Amino acid sequence: MLFDREQLQAHERAVLAPYATFSDASRGRAHPEPEVLGRTPFHEDRERVLHTAAFRRLQYKTQVFVNFEGDHYRTRLTHTLEVASVARNVSVSLGLNETLAETITLAHDLGHSPFGHAGERALNELMREHGGFEHNRQSVRVVTKLEERSSAHPGLNLTWETLEGLAKHEPLAEGDRTVGRPSLEAQLANVADSVAYNAHDLDDGLRSGLISPRDLRDVELWMYLVRRLGVDERDFGDRERRAVTRELLRWMTDDLIRESNRRLEDAGVHSPEDARSHPATLVCHSREARDLLADLGRFLFTHLYRHHQVVRQIHQAELILGALFDAYRARPALLPPNVRAREATSGLERTVCDYLAGMTDRFATDEYRRLFQPRAW
Repeated sequence: MLFDREQLQAHERAVLAPYATFSDASRGRAHPEPEVLGRTPFHEDRERVLHTAAFRRLQYKTQVFVNFEGDHYRTRLTHTLEVASVARNVSVSLGLNETLAETITLAHDLGHSPFGHAGERALNELMREHGGFEHNRQSVRVVTKLEERSSAHPGLNLTWETLEGLAKHEPLAEGDRTVGRPSLEAQLANVADSVAYNAHDLDDGLRSGLISPRDLRDVELWMYLVRRLGVDERDFGDRERRAVTRELLRWMTDDLIRESNRRLEDAGVHSPEDARSHPATLVCHSREARDLLADLGRFLFTHLYRHHQVVRQIHQAELILGALFDAYRARPALLPPNVRAREATSGLERTVCDYLAGMTDRFATDEYRRLFQPRAW
């Protein structure tokens, strides 16, 4: 039996919660086009995101550790896939539109710079007098302007609902402030991001040896988890590290589902419009969990993200991106012709920024060597 688009959309209406975002009620695309017969608009968005060059480049972009530091550390791509997994799991439990939530999460880091948040900070500083740089905004820019799918229009021509999820709390266009809060799927994508990086940055930090179980003794959530599992820090190996990571991920996901369900019931939400007009975020952790996760976050910031070996990577990112930015800006002829062609519409600085943001860690490092250490190649 074949299921066409209308049947798939009827299935959504039959099985999803009444407050979910239904694809048959989509606001559509900026450039109208025929929808694919066997997919909903959100299914089509997901396929468009997955087939972009920007998505493929995520495999060589930093999460915490620069890509070439080791094969087992998370990259921006594996982080993205883990965020999508959390979003799917929670969507199923809450009756949300799993495909929309997954699509938003798959696209949420397409605009991320090389070298992780260090690269983002470096680009923001370099662009301080030219509009700044922020990876969420850049993700929207990637899918609406920079990726090329059709000669008829720029970008991927994604649905309004997917773009809203990428834009987060910012309006999609000047004056577009009538929709209230973002969809529940967009809210979920936002918190799924933090669920994934809390668990997996901790896991990578322990794997690397930059932090140890002994360092975590003052972190209440950590102590709760190891006691719950009966883990002995004196005999802490890979098996115990994986067990604690799984338990942390399970604990965060369960709390997110329970608290979000409680809020939806207490608020009497019965439609997407109810969710958008509600004064508070509805998909979130409990107060207790937020406090415990904030404590864990402070630990990671102090002991991992500010570890001297990670700071060295930050220094390298600032050095490489700063030098490349100055070189391209001083001599635009260094830019590839297809990149430089955007200067007329985007301006030189934004064109350079777009080019740098799209680089992988490896390409940026190699480009630096080519321009400033010519004997290296």
